[in-house]
Amino acid sequence: MSFYLPESVNCNGEKFEVFISKEQIDARISLLGKQLDKDFEGKKPIFIGILNGAFIFLSDIMRHVTIECEVDFMKLSSYGDEKVSSGEVTELKEIDAKVKGRHIILVEDIIDTGLSMKYMVNRMKMYEPESVSVVTLLHKKEATKHDVQIDYVGFEIPIKFVLGYGLDYAQEGRNLAQIYALNEV
Repeated sequence: MSFYLPESVNCNGEKFEVFISKEQIDARISLLGKQLDKDFEGKKPIFIGILNGAFIFLSDIMRHVTIECEVDFMKLSSYGDEKVSSGEVTELKEIDAKVKGRHIILVEDIIDTGLSMKYMVNRMKMYEPESVSVVTLLHKKEATKHDVQIDYVGFEIPIKFVLGYGLDYAQEGRNLAQIYALNEV
């Protein structure tokens, strides 16, 4: 299988360069899968991917876990087509699964300010689950303003605008197999 792996890419008139390689992503997801297997052995969790950005990360996580589990999706918006959050979370699609008394693993592509994830965690707790855990591929720790417990982090990154591997810029760039950062020269 071939992947889209350019060294740099232009997206919406701006240049992005490789920031995290496909090999680094694959290695980290393999380790996250092993940790999730260990922590949720015998618990049959429900992985809930936050659309649209987390779909690639979630699919790769699912191929690395061996535990019995389920999958569902929820769709939120706080960015629209901009590079910064609007400060408001809009719920565009609810989950379908029954989660009362279950172990929920929220899967996010990136946690920036923490606003969307705080919303998600609070929303899931309304369903009275057994537990709610959070796994994110990327965490901009310096940008996080909202108190949210993140249980599994793929990579901590500085405050940079990134795309690829499911992350987008005005819906473009999701198909890139690596993560690219805006060249701010």
